[in-house]
Amino acid sequence: MFHLKEGDKAPIFKGIDQNGKKVSLNDFKGKRVVLYFYPKDSTATCTVQACNLRDNYADLTAQGYEVVGVSADSEKSHQKIITKNSLPFTLLADEDRTILNQYGVWGEKKFMGRIFDGIHRTTFLINEKGIIHKIIRKPQSKRHTEEILEMWK
Repeated sequence: MFHLKEGDKAPIFKGIDQNGKKVSLNDFKGKRVVLYFYPKDSTATCTVQACNLRDNYADLTAQGYEVVGVSADSEKSHQKIITKNSLPFTLLADEDRTILNQYGVWGEKKFMGRIFDGIHRTTFLINEKGIIHKIIRKPQSKRHTEEILEMWK
């Protein structure tokens, strides 16, 4: 878990989005990518995080950012949260956890005294050359866009 570090070449992920379309990191060559991993669609904190990115999406895209979210939820689950919350960005369904493992965000978690495997909420800021510029290990959901913009300065 967390084997990647800032300055590393970002793993070339390949996944399926909410519409069944194949999406790869290669699709974003020459662009800055905000690749954010979150535990579960339609849960309180994950929805707050997604809506923060939605509310600031125009600012992010105006500065050349592409936003891609990843969880282990299905395409259908992603469609539901996108429709319900008017999310303008891509969500990748990683049900077999391939991308989660590539980026080292799947692993042991503790919550309310319970230990289990799950997704560690993490955001990777990938530059135009495919290099990991910054890693936000515990994003603040309510101000996630501010964190992103501060780290790209």
